[in-house]
Amino acid sequence: MEVRYASHPEEIRRYNTDELREKFLVEKLFEAGKVHLTYTHVDRMIFGGVTPASEDLTIKLDKQLGVSYFLERRELGIINIGNDGYVILDGERYEMKRHDGLYVSRGTKEVWFGSNDPATPAKFYINSAPAHHTYPTVKIDIKDIKPLELGESGTLNERKIHQYIHPNVCESCQLQMGLTMLQPGSVWNTMPAHTHDRRSEVYLYFDMEQDTRAFHFMGEPSETRHLVLKNEQAVISPSWSIHCGTATSNYTFIWGMCGENITYDDMDHVSMDELR
Repeated sequence: MEVRYASHPEEIRRYNTDELREKFLVEKLFEAGKVHLTYTHVDRMIFGGVTPASEDLTIKLDKQLGVSYFLERRELGIINIGNDGYVILDGERYEMKRHDGLYVSRGTKEVWFGSNDPATPAKFYINSAPAHHTYPTVKIDIKDIKPLELGESGTLNERKIHQYIHPNVCESCQLQMGLTMLQPGSVWNTMPAHTHDRRSEVYLYFDMEQDTRAFHFMGEPSETRHLVLKNEQAVISPSWSIHCGTATSNYTFIWGMCGENITYDDMDHVSMDELR
């Protein structure tokens, strides 16, 4: 597990491209037979990819977190962006098709990830946040989610928002998680930009062709920066940073948030004339 420390907004004004990428961009999440995780001190979220192949995989972070097992004091969100697989929680098996999700309660002692076909593995994207209470584990099937349809083609941001870990779907302590699909011809995941000073966020960009690139914008509204991402890469977006991105073609992204509240629309909009 890689550790990323928090940065003050004034610091990134002096970062060059390599320094900015080193602090906020995670380039490798999915590798067959491997678990790749990042621990960010921004709201202490853990995120990453689990890609089981010939053998089931689990997450062992007891020593790093000072606990007896990974979810002793944490909750966990999972979305499968690969082929069919399964998750086993304390002996109970959950089938996970592509885009299916799972909220895993605090106190779950054993979490195993597997693929139905090792040649075409599942890709489990995970977000985990500290938890103060135990809420029930909930399986979230993509076919049961009625997406929010926002934006319009004229502003290039027509999109469908699928809420997974959200008060409308299941209870959680502070973790929220969802998947947004940009429609053909649309490239902006949100614009005008916004901040939410009470919550940080991590974005995973995927369903992109080999030559497609996403441009994730960050920084304070008066001092913006950008990161260029390939398919299946993630970016840490601190609470003080603007949250928006675009790409050279349509794409899908997973948003995961944690912080002071679980109010999805708690955001501070940034007017276009504030951006620099």
